[in-house]
Amino acid sequence: MELKKILVAVNGNGADEEAIKLACSVARKSKAAVYVVYIIQVKRSLPLDAEISSEIQRAEEVLTHAEDIASEQDYDVETDLLQAREVGPAIVDEAMERDIDLIVLGMPYKRAFGMFSLGTTVPYVLREAPCRVLLCREPIS
Repeated sequence: MELKKILVAVNGNGADEEAIKLACSVARKSKAAVYVVYIIQVKRSLPLDAEISSEIQRAEEVLTHAEDIASEQDYDVETDLLQAREVGPAIVDEAMERDIDLIVLGMPYKRAFGMFSLGTTVPYVLREAPCRVLLCREPIS
């Protein structure tokens, strides 16, 4: 499997670190470029390009932390901050726009109504992504 471009979507949860490490490890074998994106979900009541300073500050902190993790892995990553109405479609659009070969998603172990839940973003990306998707779930705590 020849990989040239890997996309990692982060959101500041604990699973981000493992997803970035995994992406760097996979990328190293084929010298692939790694792109780390943080997507701010903008409410429909606001314009899509609204400046939500608290969200932007958090996103910048998460992306800086992602760069630090990649640096510890001795790998360079490119980071980007996006704003969208929905996270799943934004990840898929970014993958198509950048011609991504692999999307890496980290997710915590979540429960909804007492059962394990993938949420809404992960199923959307698994269903719609034009490329391979690697899911890295945190262990049950």
